[in-house]
Amino acid sequence: MLMLAAGLPAPVLAQTDTAADQPAASEEIDPFREEILTIIAQRTGGGGEDRHLSTIADYYSDPSNPALWVENGAVNDKARTMVEILKTAYLDVLDPDDYNADTLASQLGASLVPDLAQLEVGLSLSLLDYTRHLAAGRVEPSKVNAELAIFPSVPDPMLVLLGVQGATDMVAYATLGYEPSTPQYQRLRTALAVFRQLAAVGGWPQVPGGPTLKEGMTDPQRVPVLRKRLEVAGFMRQGAHSGDVFDGALVEGLKVFQERHGLEIDGAVGPNTLAELNVTAEQRVRQIEINMERRRWMEDKPGDFYIFVNLADQFLKVVERRPDREHTIHTALTVVGKQFHRTPVFSETMKYIVINPSWNVPFSIATKEYLPKLKQNPGVLAAQNIRLLADGRDVDPYSINWASVTPRTFRWQLQQRPGKNNALGEVKFMFPNRFNVYIHDTPSKGLFSQASRVFSHGCIRVQNPFDLADVILGRQGMSHKEIQQIKDTGSERIVRLKEPIPVHINYLTAWVNKDGTVHFRRDVYGRDAALDKALTELRQRGS
Repeated sequence: MLMLAAGLPAPVLAQTDTAADQPAASEEIDPFREEILTIIAQRTGGGGEDRHLSTIADYYSDPSNPALWVENGAVNDKARTMVEILKTAYLDVLDPDDYNADTLASQLGASLVPDLAQLEVGLSLSLLDYTRHLAAGRVEPSKVNAELAIFPSVPDPMLVLLGVQGATDMVAYATLGYEPSTPQYQRLRTALAVFRQLAAVGGWPQVPGGPTLKEGMTDPQRVPVLRKRLEVAGFMRQGAHSGDVFDGALVEGLKVFQERHGLEIDGAVGPNTLAELNVTAEQRVRQIEINMERRRWMEDKPGDFYIFVNLADQFLKVVERRPDREHTIHTALTVVGKQFHRTPVFSETMKYIVINPSWNVPFSIATKEYLPKLKQNPGVLAAQNIRLLADGRDVDPYSINWASVTPRTFRWQLQQRPGKNNALGEVKFMFPNRFNVYIHDTPSKGLFSQASRVFSHGCIRVQNPFDLADVILGRQGMSHKEIQQIKDTGSERIVRLKEPIPVHINYLTAWVNKDGTVHFRRDVYGRDAALDKALTELRQRGS
């Protein structure tokens, strides 16, 4: 029905019915675009589960959006470059087959509209998968393990497609534009290439088992193999020494190995060192690959001033970001959760510090650890300076018939008073979170001398905690003397931070220092194994 707007002249009608039936030139349907939309409709109607099909449909349904990979009836240079990028995705621990790289490469010579349309749709879908995986990883952390409470930023697929239009350098756009921008990722990428080469030529020899090898010992079967093992991996200069004697040069090379693997640095080959020596080159390749996946999960912009804890290394650092580089201004050893109390991975914001804290004993610890002791001796609480509370009021532990109390009927709160023997020590650093995990001092200082420090109930104990407090509170003008004066009162005191500080708790078993040295750590929580399994299952499903 023809509807005329009031006050406007009637349009000139077509002179013939035939002419009227023809669409105006501006309304003609582009056969190439029509073919693209048909392909998308067929894939969608066929039950395809590709998460990007709706985005592709929206993009190509808009006539103002040009084709990305085909110009003037031929494949353009952007398409050729993008296919090459997909073919080398393995350099970033991504599988070219996931992006149909070979199929797309075979379509680069297409000239017919149906074939060109297949390439246009296929390459756009592959681009979206590739940039998503490069930026945010192949798997979602929380689906691997509920203890991984991190949520990578996923690129907006429509913006990815629109960005291709103005891209003059597809390598810069599709790779550098989406891969993690941190130097650490690039260092891991370089290390991966080196270890892949080592693995390709046979890796290193396996050191035979036996008694602990120490300096001065002679062992014609084991010492030469140990020397070769360290030489191949760059811990000793090749051919500089030989013989069957465990000499000083071998000790020094072994100590470097131990330091880079988080082992006790004793220069001897005991069970733990032997186990790390005999991890194969192929296994180290996989370890680096797994940690590159983790790096994609991590925040690209952690903050201008932040705290980073590596659970696998049991190590804390305070980092200040400057325009040209990052600068570590404080480091400390930590103690983290034991196997049954694994510390989770997450990021939060530190908001305050408590000096001379009380410890509100968690219900699980109260019922599992203290209740059995109370049944034996109610005086155990006084011996540890712990109050028994009911509705905030003190209760005499001797007034309770503990023999009849079970975890289900336990209705009291245990609170340890401030003091040097408090389980939290003399200071705690609070970044409220759903896991109730925080950083704190500890009376058990001896644990920091251990090479592996996995002993807590989940919170993070830090060595020299008042050094950390000085760094944090010094930013808001508090002096060391002022902090010590508060501590010396013995009374609990909350100090709120004027500028909250990001805290990132992560789990990295492989990284590369600025000097290029590669470091590995044991998978103390089994999280490498879980991620490896998840990635393997993805590959087997072909998704």
